[in-house]
Parts: sequence; structure tokens; C-alpha cells
Amino acid sequence: MKKSYWILVPLIFITSDAFCQEMNWRLDLFSFFDNTEFGRSAVTIPQTMAGVMVAPEAGLVWDSIHKVNVGVNLMHEYGSPNPIDKFYPTVYYEFNRHAQKFIMGAFPRARVIGNYPRLFFQDSISYYRPNINGIFWEFRQNQNYINVWLDWTGRQSKTVNEAFFIGFSGRYNMGIFYLQHFGYMFHLAGKMDPVIDEALHDNLLFNTSLGIDLTGKTFFSTLEANAGWVTRFERSRAENSGWIKLNGFLMEAKAEYKCFGFLNTFYRGDGMMYFYNERGNELYWGDPVYRANIYNRSDFYVIFLQRRSVNIELTYSLHFLEHTVYNEQMLKVIVNLNSLSSLK
Repeated sequence: MKKSYWILVPLIFITSDAFCQEMNWRLDLFSFFDNTEFGRSAVTIPQTMAGVMVAPEAGLVWDSIHKVNVGVNLMHEYGSPNPIDKFYPTVYYEFNRHAQKFIMGAFPRARVIGNYPRLFFQDSISYYRPNINGIFWEFRQNQNYINVWLDWTGRQSKTVNEAFFIGFSGRYNMGIFYLQHFGYMFHLAGKMDPVIDEALHDNLLFNTSLGIDLTGKTFFSTLEANAGWVTRFERSRAENSGWIKLNGFLMEAKAEYKCFGFLNTFYRGDGMMYFYNERGNELYWGDPVYRANIYNRSDFYVIFLQRRSVNIELTYSLHFLEHTVYNEQMLKVIVNLNSLSSLK
């Protein structure tokens, strides 16, 4: 499979002149240092995640609306003796015309569903699962949008469970107010010819909220807040658990002034992730802190550099959890270069 994959790369370049199409290229670099200090927590663990990713890709664009790109995402973890710790192929077709966008293949997660709350996808997903393998479709007009997507995360084998996401999200603006929704269904089945039978799980999560966006209307460069309801339905079919329903209240507020920013997230409700002790992160991709009934996260960040192609951001977070205050330090460097832009 790897040989076939690399054969595709020269074929794109060889055939480009014959079809008189435009070449395009892109180079993304993402370096992160994320240290969480949850030493006494019963719902999550302390850990340090650090590494660097480089993701080159190149391909063809024709009629200004069709694109085929081939590339790779290579990751090296700090302190590892291996030059490459993770290898993620990137191969996708993209249709982009007027209000519609359609992508199919293996493509970067951050470009399509990077705005999901941490309740759905914790930070480590962007570090260790950078690509979606599946389909994405979106209809967008100005800031209003609706999308649906499929991410096939596990191809069934004797060692891998069959697993996939089906998700949808959207936002509708009404002046300074907006209505937004995030949702997905995660299906986790068993392995092929398992030695020990595993329960099949269905995990559905939805968050609908109403917000206000005052960006550009005050001296803050960004000022917005939203509040809404979270509902999770999950079941274990083999255990005949029936549908277990969990609910909660989620609120976010964000403010930025020049290079300084503040983001606060508050949750109150049922402890999420009912089967976490049995299946852990295999079944749940959201932040485990939401297993608690009440949780508040306050992010204080400084944007050292923000240009079209480069972003450097340092964040210090306070986690109010289990009647204790934990802290986290995070530094991220993001570089995005492509054939249509350059560094300034």
C-alpha cells in the first residue's frame, strides 16, 4: 500500500502538463508543548504532550473549483529516539464552488471541524489524530453554515475495532445573536473473529446553544459568549443497557484585546462518559474532565505573533475541578504556507 501511495505523487506531476492544469502546494507546520497537571484528579490524568508535525502536500487545481492533493503528515515527539513517530497519509479530492464545499479522502481535521468544543474532541485529538478519513460536505453563506461529515476511525481486523463518526454542525446568525449546533454519533463495534466478545457501543452527543457576538462593536478585537444544552445518548447493546441519557449546561465566553485573550468554559450537569471505566478513550474522544458534575476552565493566552501564515500562542489554564484548582501550560506554533500566500 505504501508503494502504491508514493506512485501517485509523481503521476500528479507527470500528468499536469498534459491536462494543462494549475499546480498547487501547501506546507503546514505545527509544534506544540502541552503540560497538564492533574496529579490528584479522579477523572483525568496528568501528562505532557509535545512534538512537531510537518505536513507537505501538492496537487492539481482545474476550473478553479476542483482539487486533488497528495501529501503526508509526519510527526516527531519531543524526546523520542525515532525520527518519525507517526505517519498519516493525506490524499483527497475537493470541490469548492460558491457556497458549497465537498471533500473526500484523507484530509486535515482542523480545516473542517476544528471549532468543535473540547467536550467533543480533547486537545490531544489534534495532536495524534490530525486527519479525517472520510467525507465532508458544507453549505456556507457569509458566517451561516451547515455541514455533515463522516470519519472512519477503525477498519475492522483481528486487532482493530470497527469504528466511525457521523457528525453535523451549523450556525445561523441573527444580527449580533447566533444559534449554533454541534453533534455526532460514534459507533464502536468489535474486532474480526474476536477471542473475547466485546459489547457494541453507540455514543451520540449534541450541543445546541444561543450566543451573542459583539466583535467589532467594542474596543475588544473579539467579544462573544454562548450558552446552551448538552445531551448525550449512549448504549451498550450486548449488555442490554438501553439508551442512557445524560444532560448538562455548557457556557463559553471569549474576549481578546490586542495580543491578550481570555476564554472561559463552564459545565454543570450529569457526569458524561457513562462507560469510561470500561472503554476509556477508545469510546470517548472528548475531554475526560466532563465526567465530573461541575467543571470550569479559564484560559489566559498571549498571541506573540499573528500573521496570515504564522501564529505563536502561549496559554495558561486554570481548571476548577473536584473542589481543586489544577493548571496547564500550552505553547503552540502554527505555520501555514501555500502557493497562494507567502510570509509577511
